[in-house]
Amino acid sequence: MPRQRPGCYTQAMKPLSSLLLASCLSVPVLAADTNPYFAIHVVDDATGRGVPLVELKTTNDVKYVTDSAGYVAYNEPGLMGGEVYLSISSSGYLYEPADGFGYRGVKVTPRAGEETEIRLKRISIAERLYRITGQGIYRDTLLLGKPAPTANPAINGRVMGQDSVQSIVYRDRIFWLWGDTGRPEYPLGAFACTAATSDLPGSGGLPPSVGVNLNYFVGKNGFAKEMARAVGDNLVWLDGFMIVKNPAGEEKFLAHFARLKGLSTPLEQGLCVYDDATDTFVRDSSWDLGLPAPRGKPFTVTADGIEYFYFPDPYPQLRVRATWEAIHDPKQYEAWTPLVAGTHDVKDKPQIERNGDGRAVWKWKADTAPINSGEMMELLKKRVLSEDEQWNHARDVEADESIILWGGSVAWNAYRNKYVMIAGRGFGKTSFLGEIYYLESGQPEGPWTRAQKIITHDKHSFYNPVSHPFLDEDGGRIIYIDGTYTDTFSDAIPTPRYNYNQIMYKLDLGDERLGKAH
Repeated sequence: MPRQRPGCYTQAMKPLSSLLLASCLSVPVLAADTNPYFAIHVVDDATGRGVPLVELKTTNDVKYVTDSAGYVAYNEPGLMGGEVYLSISSSGYLYEPADGFGYRGVKVTPRAGEETEIRLKRISIAERLYRITGQGIYRDTLLLGKPAPTANPAINGRVMGQDSVQSIVYRDRIFWLWGDTGRPEYPLGAFACTAATSDLPGSGGLPPSVGVNLNYFVGKNGFAKEMARAVGDNLVWLDGFMIVKNPAGEEKFLAHFARLKGLSTPLEQGLCVYDDATDTFVRDSSWDLGLPAPRGKPFTVTADGIEYFYFPDPYPQLRVRATWEAIHDPKQYEAWTPLVAGTHDVKDKPQIERNGDGRAVWKWKADTAPINSGEMMELLKKRVLSEDEQWNHARDVEADESIILWGGSVAWNAYRNKYVMIAGRGFGKTSFLGEIYYLESGQPEGPWTRAQKIITHDKHSFYNPVSHPFLDEDGGRIIYIDGTYTDTFSDAIPTPRYNYNQIMYKLDLGDERLGKAH
């Protein structure tokens, strides 16, 4: 694929011509003889698309990281005009070949206004596309005088970093919601949910392969405002977002809230509702901390003629009828569990419901606790359950080993005609929380057993991954996934600008490498 040069319109960009033209109007395009930078463009060898998050390092350990278009704007006093060696590394990508000493890199001769291209082989099944949040998403692209595809390529909502995305379509707009959010003015930022909206693709929104134009809800200072501060003080996390009609037949936007002191001391949980007049979430009801709650990223399922919300963690082992009354009644939540009905404490040796052959019986039960992955491991260690009595027992199909899944999302996929799970692995080999897996099942409750690794992040975390079904393309064959890239829970060195932000990936479900997960 030929390299794209500065300019606002190319044959490959035709469907986006008007959008890119708008970008060009606000970004000066410098002539080659006036631009002081040498352009280094790192691209995917298979697609020709720029690769974000590629590290280039000089022999004196100066590091540069490609922006979301795959560019580095290089201008190093004393090194312009002479040969410079750059080592190349990027999780999920590989520069080939290595030289006789095992080094992977290239020699370049940087000159102002000129450009070179470096091609990488993609090892990961999913393709890394762009960073969604934070400052300097297209920093180097702008320095080089090239057009960026989004409306706010340098900074948006004065956001420096954002944690753990949630997404939902409400009133014909995509709502994007995050947890803790960083700002430029001080190390501490917003801690009561921040949010933005975007138009749906085909209805004013960018194609998801290109980017997302986020419209942040902001305060007077222009920084992303706390959407849930009215719920209470301390740290406020929102999840479990649902659209449901109230008794008056009005469509309402509900969410679960958790108030915490620090990261480990829960103070309160309950439900809150979106106030369209103030664009904030307000308190709806408060629940006992020990009761089941609509957590995670819900999806709807019709079972036996009844519509339910299912709540994956990452396995969908909790559900409730999709009605206002049921959602507000903790006793109507049902768990997919082998525990004896009415059991809520799984710490010691809880009673297990068994059939005539003595085997554990898994089924939906009201007013009973689900068993998360950590609790399942404890029950196995204590021999309350045997390994072959696990309902969901994920195994890496390549390594043929059991894995622990931590955080993720589930959605029905029309292309596969199955439910698809995207989940992170805990205690992974390349990183503690940086490996992402694909699984599928004919039923929402599973079993979920065959897991194919699709994304890896060496050392760094990439947690709480989520797929966005409203972005699916080609009948569900193409899906889009994003998650939080960070040094948290790792010994990695923070990556400038990328750290503690959201990165979008693209996965082709027709890729033959996913066949082992079928």
